[in-house]
Amino acid sequence: MADTKIGIIGGSGLGDALCGDMEGTRVDVGTPFGEPSDSIIETVWGDTQVAVLNRHGPGHLICPSQVNYRANIFALKALGCTHIIASGAVGSLREEIKPKDIVIPDQIIDKTTRRIGTFFDEYLAVHVELSSPFCPVLREHLISCGKGINTDLHENGTYVCMEGPAFSTRAESEMHRAWGGDLIGMTVMPEAKLAREAEIAYAMVCLPSDYDCWRPVGEELDKHELLKEIIENLTEATSNAIELIKSAVASFAQISDTPCPAHSAMELAIWSDRDSIAPAAREHFGVLVEKYL
Repeated sequence: MADTKIGIIGGSGLGDALCGDMEGTRVDVGTPFGEPSDSIIETVWGDTQVAVLNRHGPGHLICPSQVNYRANIFALKALGCTHIIASGAVGSLREEIKPKDIVIPDQIIDKTTRRIGTFFDEYLAVHVELSSPFCPVLREHLISCGKGINTDLHENGTYVCMEGPAFSTRAESEMHRAWGGDLIGMTVMPEAKLAREAEIAYAMVCLPSDYDCWRPVGEELDKHELLKEIIENLTEATSNAIELIKSAVASFAQISDTPCPAHSAMELAIWSDRDSIAPAAREHFGVLVEKYL
């Protein structure tokens, strides 16, 4: 794919770490859905164009439920992004997934309730296929690159996305485990769903920082020490994730011409009669529908 461009969405820890001192052109993109979380930094890593966005904004001021996911994904689409590598801090729901490991999830359970989960809430009816919410091509590339990182990498996992901003109760944490969840976090939805509607291949690098509350914490740690430990875990995991993402971008030519299912996700998703769709729809949705309307 000659016009490949990779969007990188930095979550807790990684967003500020990537965007703080990055050289490049800062671009402000207006969208029909409001303003993105921050200016997007356009630059080139090796031979690959990248566009980097800090999901929670400078200084981590935007909580997960208030992130403008629609504006973020639309802006990356408008800048020509064909793929997105996102990151996110998570809690582990499994003993074998340790803090500071890296997980490349393959499934999602969506428990969010307060977020707009689609671009298409007016003008037309759109139903994208989402049985595999992460791009298989991009996932396999991240897994392959991750084998060179000095940490334990888990090649799959189910991400339970909760609303927040409070963390789970103990009963909820045990329920998420019983459901088959492996990770608990607050940011993958509706981000992954919107990326599919935008026909952008999307995958996520997850950074476990703790064991959530299902696993009792030793009495030797008070709450201040526990928070310090979690932050230290996240800092180390962030360093590993940045190394992985940069490796994946550096070797992206290996998969740049491989078709991704997401790139044709809208082909059969528009259920509305084309003759009945208002002309204003094309103007409103712009790059999201220009191939089909």
